[in-house]
Amino acid sequence: MAKNDETRHYGGRGDPVRSMELLWGTGPTPKSRGPKQGLTVERIVGVGIEIADAEGLAALSMRRVAERLGVGTMSLYTYVPSKAELVDVMFDRALGSGPPVEPDGGWREQLTAIARSTWDTYQRHPWLLAVMAMSRPPLGPTSIAIYERDLRAVDGIGLTELEMDSVVSMVGVYVQGTARAAIEAARSTSDTGVTDAEWWSTYAPLLEKVFDAEKYPVAARVGEIAGQTYQSAYDARHGFEFGLERILDGVAALIDSRA
Repeated sequence: MAKNDETRHYGGRGDPVRSMELLWGTGPTPKSRGPKQGLTVERIVGVGIEIADAEGLAALSMRRVAERLGVGTMSLYTYVPSKAELVDVMFDRALGSGPPVEPDGGWREQLTAIARSTWDTYQRHPWLLAVMAMSRPPLGPTSIAIYERDLRAVDGIGLTELEMDSVVSMVGVYVQGTARAAIEAARSTSDTGVTDAEWWSTYAPLLEKVFDAEKYPVAARVGEIAGQTYQSAYDARHGFEFGLERILDGVAALIDSRA
């Protein structure tokens, strides 16, 4: 994972008309000039996703995609006008790359499955978090289908339409935040070449020299148990699961208050 993956690449920077045409497949069929080795928008998008997954969005360029496809850079512009539109389509396609979430169980089971699936998608495609902005939602077919799926999970359970939207958004924002924390934790290891266990083995003896357990008794007690349990100061997956349950507890309390 590249260090410069933190660079923001919010969607919607390209031509809105062309992005929507590419997302929904409503644009004119590209007229190829000479052999293009089977170029298609989806093939270009697939290679773009591969590069972003491996090296981050900062490493993505039309030239890199063309090199990977074995064609000249200018060949791509017949299909995708620029990197900005390419990122818009990549985002939508990557969102739907995981296994489908089956609408089984009640609202809580469905939201749990959705949150876990989305969290895993962010781990596979961490660059998605550099594109997402809740105030500017992606408008591709996958994104719209996901929004419909999420709303169906809470439809008919006693919430107003605004509350349904708020619950879906709340869970989505929470998943983004915890996924970003998990990615940063993994990045700290890859960027420094030092694992959490190695880091603690270095710093723990130094901390013992200055840490006063009598002055910070609660921190000493809780920190020792958490450290022994996680073998680290933080366990991203546990944090995600624990927080998700508490959020859904709050939704359940809201629903129960209407009974």
